[in-house]
Amino acid sequence: MPADRPADPESAAAHAPAAAEQPADAHAPADAQTSDGRGVLLITNSRAGTSVVRPDPLPELRRRLPHARIESLGDSSMDDVVASAMSADDAPTVLAVLGGDGSVSRAAHLARRHGLTLLVLPGGTFNHFARAAGLDTVDIALDAYAAGAVRSVVVAEAVIDDGEPVTVLNAVSIGAYPELLAEREKRTSLGKWWGGAIAAWREIHGAHRITIVRDGRRAVVWSVFAGLGRNDPRRIAMMRRASLDEPVLDIRLHHARGTRLRAVTSLAFGRRTLALMRALRLMPPASDLERAVVSEIELTVRPGGATPVLAHDGELSDTPADGYRLRLRAVPDGLRVYAR
Repeated sequence: MPADRPADPESAAAHAPAAAEQPADAHAPADAQTSDGRGVLLITNSRAGTSVVRPDPLPELRRRLPHARIESLGDSSMDDVVASAMSADDAPTVLAVLGGDGSVSRAAHLARRHGLTLLVLPGGTFNHFARAAGLDTVDIALDAYAAGAVRSVVVAEAVIDDGEPVTVLNAVSIGAYPELLAEREKRTSLGKWWGGAIAAWREIHGAHRITIVRDGRRAVVWSVFAGLGRNDPRRIAMMRRASLDEPVLDIRLHHARGTRLRAVTSLAFGRRTLALMRALRLMPPASDLERAVVSEIELTVRPGGATPVLAHDGELSDTPADGYRLRLRAVPDGLRVYAR
């Protein structure tokens, strides 16, 4: 698999958005919107960010967006809430979401489908996309909305076999990271940090190798990461994108030549954690890693004994147990979002 293969933006641009979605500029321009919440559908996810202690943002949201329609996710899915709002006479032009990366990713997919501008209000544990967009706090995001600071950003689309394209904002991963997430999900009562620590310990002893095939070439790997935009070449686990407008996928393959311990420590993505893992010589050597920068990629995935799951933007998706075809492509100007 060639390393640092040049991107082909024309190939990515040649594909139109999925039929169920509208172009990112299909809605009214930002300067036609008011700053008091008129035309805003705000969806909150109370389950997001439970491991972080922060003041309740809803009073401030109601004060600054007095005319917004506010819905809290309960028994209804986000898809149903948005579909119901779009069928009303006063359909929204802006979809705002208060939640973590998983909620934001789903909201981005629905914003593209219905031709809405996305307003991201960081309310999760990590808020990778919000931070990449310069929206470190709810107040900063509201300031961007009040200023009408809208820009088009690159997204990715992931397709499993012949399924519908799914919008991706940060990264897609198969292998060790989805396995670790699945283990952590079994221990939600312990919180993300303790649950993650126990999951990592179990993965050190039980991570599975998976087989992938690309362009007729076979490789056995611990993990595959595909992040949006070129990222730090020293990283393997790329959770937070480095660019909002570079229409490429930065692919990292961790070949399964080393130990399970290195397979798990390679998933470290915090700067301090990475520095510590390198100091302890627990990170895999450069010879075990492979990188490609492309506008689109297709892989055949054979999970073997691994749990057949895929992760995108921190959320898990089930995949066929006997293997599947995964196609990813970068979509230029795929989403309009308020950003700094």
